[in-house]
Amino acid sequence: MAFINKSAKEIQVKVVYYGPGRCGKTTNLLYVNQKMNAKFMGKMISIDTRGDKTLFFDFLPLQLGKIRGFNIRVQLYTVPGQVLYNESRKMVLKGVDGVVFVADSMEVQREANKESLQNLRDNLGEDNLDLDELPLVIQLNKRDLEGSVIPVLDAETMAHDMFGMLKEPVPLIPASALQGPGVFETLREISKITIKSVHYKLRK
Repeated sequence: MAFINKSAKEIQVKVVYYGPGRCGKTTNLLYVNQKMNAKFMGKMISIDTRGDKTLFFDFLPLQLGKIRGFNIRVQLYTVPGQVLYNESRKMVLKGVDGVVFVADSMEVQREANKESLQNLRDNLGEDNLDLDELPLVIQLNKRDLEGSVIPVLDAETMAHDMFGMLKEPVPLIPASALQGPGVFETLREISKITIKSVHYKLRK
C-alpha cells in the first residue's frame, strides 16, 4: 500500500520486479540506474550471495511528478529468483502497489516462468492481495537472443502461457534488460498504471 508522508508532502509507491532466477530482474534495475539522470534517483542498494544474484532487494526510488500537491516517489525492488529464498520474496512483496513480472524468453525456462507467476499469486494471496486486481506488467526479457543458437520461445507462446494464468490480459513488453530495449518502456508502463491505481484509491 502506498505510504503517504504528509509532513514531506510525498507519496511513496512500491513496485516489485518478480520472476524466476536469472530472468533479468536485477539487470533491469542496473540498466535504469546507469542510464537515468542521477537527480531523479536515490542510492541503489544490492545484496548479493553466491546462491543468487539478489538475496533481498534492489532499491531505486524515482521521483515522478505530483498527485494533489504530493510528490510521487516510486521505489523499485527485486526479489530473489531461487525458491529457497521464498520467505525473502514474501517480505519484499509486503506493501506492494504494482508488479513487473519478468519472464525469461529462453525455451528451457518456460515452466520456470509459469511456476514463478503461480508463486507470485500464492505469495500475494497470503497477504490477502489478488494478482488480478494489482497493477501488473509482464516483460518478455532476453528477446535479444532471437536468432542466436539458444532456443527462444516466440512472443505468442509466452503471451498464451502468461495470460492463461490471469483473468485479463495485461501490458506485455518485449525487452532486453542487458541491451536496453523495453527496459524504460516497462518502467513507464508500470509507473503509469500504478500511480493511476493509487490516485483512484486516494479519491475514495
